[in-house]
Amino acid sequence: MRVWYVPYGSNLSLARFRCYLAGGRPDGGARLYDGCRDTREPDAVRAVELHGRIYFAGRSRVWGGGMAFYDPDADRTVAARAYLLTAGQLSDVIAQEARRPTGTDLDLDRLGPGEWLPVETEHYRRVLHVGTLDGFAMMTLTSATHGPEDWRPPAAAYLRTIGTGLREAHGWGPERAGRYLAAAPGARDTWTAERVAAVLAGVSPAAPDRPAAR
Repeated sequence: MRVWYVPYGSNLSLARFRCYLAGGRPDGGARLYDGCRDTREPDAVRAVELHGRIYFAGRSRVWGGGMAFYDPDADRTVAARAYLLTAGQLSDVIAQEARRPTGTDLDLDRLGPGEWLPVETEHYRRVLHVGTLDGFAMMTLTSATHGPEDWRPPAAAYLRTIGTGLREAHGWGPERAGRYLAAAPGARDTWTAERVAAVLAGVSPAAPDRPAAR
């Protein structure tokens, strides 16, 4: 079984996501990842958009600030990226999020659009089916919606990694990415669009992914 893994946070960056696949430590992060049983590259990589919004909450032990979460009920648009993986690879990605040993396959094929599977990770508690692309299910990780008391500003290194992914996937420059990230709950009371753009100014240009045909 193949499935699209659809990240909207730091795993927008392919270099960062490769730490989940093949093992390693992301630039600016504090954790060394073991990698998947199957370390192959994704079969395909696509730029996608989701209905909803991102917000920053909790505290990451990897980055030191708030983490990006996905709220599918908000009337906005989320810039995301889709990696075509095996179900086993996605199961191992989720295991690493939970800081558990890899090797146990999740029952992902029983999920239909809009349905979710509970998972025991430190922060991301749901695998959510967000649609289909080229005949394969699209899955993302999120949690139950946090309240304002849980919102927390993200660290600069985390924003820089997300900005790299936004450039790679969607071709966004620092100014557009800065406006998008600074508008997210958790960031908007601390980060301005100009400050985020300054953090992202060193992100190297890249050709964007081929947009997805939904």
